[in-house]
Amino acid sequence: MVQATPFLLVLSLALMAHGLSERKCMLSGRWINDLGSNMTIGDLNRKGEFAGSYHTAVTATNNEIQVSPLQGSQHRTIQKSQPTFGFTVNWKFSDSITVFTGQCFVDDDGKEVLKTMWLLRSRVDNIKDDWKATRVGINIFTRLHSQKE
Repeated sequence: MVQATPFLLVLSLALMAHGLSERKCMLSGRWINDLGSNMTIGDLNRKGEFAGSYHTAVTATNNEIQVSPLQGSQHRTIQKSQPTFGFTVNWKFSDSITVFTGQCFVDDDGKEVLKTMWLLRSRVDNIKDDWKATRVGINIFTRLHSQKE
């Protein structure tokens, strides 16, 4: 029984170290997606709600792209280090709105990644054109770091 004690001690220390090294994925900050769009997410409030801004790099309109507001919420489970979230972008330069839903992950290299799916709804002039009013897609965001970091 005495010989098992060092093994159990090493095993418990290894398990504790793994738990301590597990990084939490945090939504707040600056992000860039696979198409070059940028967004900034502010701090979460006590309810898990957040606001921010989105600057898209792509559009189907000829209008000049403008930074647009976003609002959303994150699932607030203290034990979860890779939370789910959703947000809405109300485009300032077009008659459309996009909703994103996703999860915040920490990859094997310790980098934070947002995996998202989105629906974009554009205004159409009549119900006969409804079939072309909604688009769907996916984006992967990675954290943008400032020059100081």
